[in-house]
Amino acid sequence: MAADASRTSGVASSPRTTRSSRRGAGTPTFTEQARRSQLIECTIDMISTKGYPATSLAAIAEQAGLSKAAVLYHFSSKDNLTRATLSYVLERFMTYVDEQVAAEADPRAAIVAYVRAMVGYQRDNRRHVRVITEMLLDDEDGTRLKNPGGHDTAGRWNALADLLAEGQRAGRFRVFDPATLALAIGGAIDGVIGHWLVHPDLDLDAAADELVTFTLRAVERHEPRTRA
Repeated sequence: MAADASRTSGVASSPRTTRSSRRGAGTPTFTEQARRSQLIECTIDMISTKGYPATSLAAIAEQAGLSKAAVLYHFSSKDNLTRATLSYVLERFMTYVDEQVAAEADPRAAIVAYVRAMVGYQRDNRRHVRVITEMLLDDEDGTRLKNPGGHDTAGRWNALADLLAEGQRAGRFRVFDPATLALAIGGAIDGVIGHWLVHPDLDLDAAADELVTFTLRAVERHEPRTRA
């Protein structure tokens, strides 16, 4: 079972800007695309190190070696620039997960690939995780959502629910509600990553192993033991 990347990611937006976030019109030139990519990378650096509230257009412009007016040519406001940055981060994240899942034809292997990809990408891209938490969470400890119920970022738990349902249809997984299990598995992953952000000495490779075990025990069929 190879997952359809366009279905599993749930990401429709991209780091390219539109007329609402760029003062110019028409297709951006190669130079303009490169400049916007530079500004997005500078924004990632600023948010991940200084936090979202302290990230200003002036600070981003200074880091990029540009004037504030030059930044405003490409992004009409801080909101447009930071939203484009979040879209870029989420798209990179979900594309990586999709690729790992799509490489597996077996439902069980696909679920294992999903869990390991979710943890592995965040382990290797701590700056991106900081951008996501800074922009989606409202408190310093990263526990209160700005938009309650909006934790299904880019439809990622919906995508996981689809994978679980496919495993059920293939007869590999037991009977359960895919949406509920997706939320449970996703919450476990988020909990581990949240702890790691505060305690970076946590062994994420070992944690991924435990998350895989947790997930498989939750979804696989378990034959009842017969008494001798």
